[in-house]
Amino acid sequence: MPFGDSPRQPAFGRGTAPPAARIIAFTALSILLMTCLPARRPAFAGDGLAVAQSQFSAGAYASAVGTLKEITLRHPDDAAAHFLAGRCYYEIHDYDNAIAEALLSVEFSPDNSLYHQWLGRAYGGKADREKSFLLARKVRKELEEAVALDPTNVSARRDLQRFYMDAPWIVGGSRDKALGMVNAIKEIDPVEGRLARADYSLHSLNDIAGADKEYRGVLAMENGRAGPYFEAAEFYAGREDAPALEKALKAAAKAAPSDLRLFYYRGVACVVAGGPPHDAERALREYLAAPQRSDWPSHTDARQWLGRLLESEGRLADAAAEYRKALAEDPSRGGTRARLERLDESLKR
Repeated sequence: MPFGDSPRQPAFGRGTAPPAARIIAFTALSILLMTCLPARRPAFAGDGLAVAQSQFSAGAYASAVGTLKEITLRHPDDAAAHFLAGRCYYEIHDYDNAIAEALLSVEFSPDNSLYHQWLGRAYGGKADREKSFLLARKVRKELEEAVALDPTNVSARRDLQRFYMDAPWIVGGSRDKALGMVNAIKEIDPVEGRLARADYSLHSLNDIAGADKEYRGVLAMENGRAGPYFEAAEFYAGREDAPALEKALKAAAKAAPSDLRLFYYRGVACVVAGGPPHDAERALREYLAAPQRSDWPSHTDARQWLGRLLESEGRLADAAAEYRKALAEDPSRGGTRARLERLDESLKR
């Protein structure tokens, strides 16, 4: 990422973007939700869940929660409704309610791997916020349960790999276990295996060249899924490698031409390559108009890139405004703060 701010995920949770793309896409989530529904669902619950899913996909998380509350008041044991409510709360970083709803989804559907995985993620968000070892142990328990229930759940394996890499040994972190997870993922899905290996190389070994090799391998593989290409794009955006970023972007656009993440990466690619500023600004603002999602690049990242673009054009007041918005969303970004302070000094002269 620009300005020295780290794009890494929190130690115990999954922040904005997972690298993102490794987390379940909304379209995939829709399919999973429907396959998880009970065979005999009351008509109201089924219709209401479809409405809530539409609201969720549009980023109207509060509205979706309201719809889901109506369902669970009539059908308190509706695991799918509680699961989606937990997902809504997770998106707005209300981890207490996300955990409460995810616990109910697991209670009413204890053998569902996806539900355990998202309970682990909800615990992870709170664990990272509170720096809690107790909650971190719960993260590990739920993710390991998700993998045990469905060994082919690669997304849960990727989450567990990241936990093993990031967590201290006292709560179950282990580089050896992370490597074992990488090898298991490779046996299930070669593309995801390369992504897992790249993640391990980068964050466990600090082996940038090794990660680059894996990402280039992903770009050379025809898999028909945009997610892996976006994950590679995130790496190359952080390295400001314009040619590789363009290659990843073209592959992602071919796989999913209407994916809104294309706006973000097109804007970033234009900034990195020194392309037309108007095109870069338009793309980044289009992305900022899209719903914010935990598994996509954050709006904060987009504001940082936009600020950098505006600064390069000499639009210092506009750049400072974007940096302030970024810091309001995430005060921990020291590189952005330093850049804003320098701009403020320039504007005072």
